[in-house]
Amino acid sequence: MVKLKDLLDYTQVLMQVERFKDYCPNGLQVEGKSQVRKIVTGVTASMALLEAAKEANADLILVHHGYFWRNEDARVVGIKRNRLAFLLKNDLNLMAYHLPLDAHPELGNNVQLARQLGIVTTGFAGEADLIGCGTLASPVRLKDFVDHLESVLQRTPMVIGDLEKIVSNVAWCTGAGQGYINTAIELGVDVFISGEISEQTPHQSLESGVSYIAAGHHVTERYGVQALGEHLAHKFKISHEFIDIKNYV
Repeated sequence: MVKLKDLLDYTQVLMQVERFKDYCPNGLQVEGKSQVRKIVTGVTASMALLEAAKEANADLILVHHGYFWRNEDARVVGIKRNRLAFLLKNDLNLMAYHLPLDAHPELGNNVQLARQLGIVTTGFAGEADLIGCGTLASPVRLKDFVDHLESVLQRTPMVIGDLEKIVSNVAWCTGAGQGYINTAIELGVDVFISGEISEQTPHQSLESGVSYIAAGHHVTERYGVQALGEHLAHKFKISHEFIDIKNYV
């Protein structure tokens, strides 16, 4: 068991929250029990995750996508009202880390995705180091790399580019990072990976010669929160369980 304050203070420093200008508050978003015995982690604080965490006897829910996003409706009505009411009724803490979890050099989504895919991380680029840079163990056809990615993530990606092209140098940004393709083009990589795709992305990819893989927002961001949960569980000798709620993007 650990005091909520001690766990929060440690995690705020670990995640270097002050480095980021984010779209939401990072850290404790909803306060519950003052003592934590078990953390449940998940990608998004949906009602399905909240309910599953309660069934798993969690004291704290730790996510990548929490609440209180910039420019959202501030009223506590509808879905927001139901989620907050559930957390408060059940005395559940909710902690969320967005950009700090994407970019963390050891536990972050980008680093953890690279490990899953066998990419050797060589550095970071872009604002707040939100883009990972690296190389494959050996050059392969884009088709073969895509097949490997699909096998690991268990989701069929959308691919822009010549599948017979040989790729080696890779850049990536998990989630909705497709806007960073211009930085990837400037870096001169063979392929850029993110979670989503926008209307202009295929044009940018085809005209630059940098292949693009939209691998899925949710599936590319499953790994950072698990790594953070395991780290905190080990540090404070408490229990941790990751719950993966199915998502279609």
